[in-house]
Amino acid sequence: MSAIVGDQNMRPCRRRITLFTTGVLATWIAVGIGHAQPSKRSPQEVQEALQSRYELVRDFSADFTHTYQGGMLRTTLVEHGSLLVKKPGRMRWDYRSPEQKLYLSDGEHLYSYLPEDRQVIIGRIPASSEATTPDMFLAGTGNFATDFTAAFDTVTDPPPSSLALRLTPIRTERDFEYLVVVLDERSLAILRLIAHDLQGGISTFFFSGLQENLGLSDRPFTFEIPRDTDVIDTTTPQAFP
Repeated sequence: MSAIVGDQNMRPCRRRITLFTTGVLATWIAVGIGHAQPSKRSPQEVQEALQSRYELVRDFSADFTHTYQGGMLRTTLVEHGSLLVKKPGRMRWDYRSPEQKLYLSDGEHLYSYLPEDRQVIIGRIPASSEATTPDMFLAGTGNFATDFTAAFDTVTDPPPSSLALRLTPIRTERDFEYLVVVLDERSLAILRLIAHDLQGGISTFFFSGLQENLGLSDRPFTFEIPRDTDVIDTTTPQAFP
């Protein structure tokens, strides 16, 4: 195992960790909305229902499909995998196709592991004074009702009998702009979740097979660095000659 710290390697690792923490927020919204009670509600009432649901979920598992369009890549990616989440601060995204990779948080550190490249990137969950909105939800301290403004929105090719809710962070985020959640108009079940980043990229998440409050142990959220793996540790100050 070797350690690598340098600006050339830091740029791609920042983007991977940004996608990871944005996925955190998308996941918690998917869980909360998917079980809301059907009724006619204002955007603010949906926010409050979402927060109430979020407070009841201790852990969960699900399968996911993630698409990414535009941004710096100027292309479209479609990926599939599964995830485990345990509050506070523990998350495991296992990507199965088209490329195997792992994004994991153990409550203190974030790990981005690319088996084909034999590379792992290590980041740290920021302190509360430095945390972004997705970071706060990873730590279990975010609040859907107070951290966002909500308004109804429109999307291209909306599903029948659906509504779109735009959630914009109250404070300016360094890598996250806003989310659009597409919901069934009657049941409020999530149909689509679209995350917009500041580089013009659009991530869309689809979740299935959701299981909640399983009593997950901490073991799945422990990462052991494989042998012969290069390590980019962003938690270590860069050494200058």
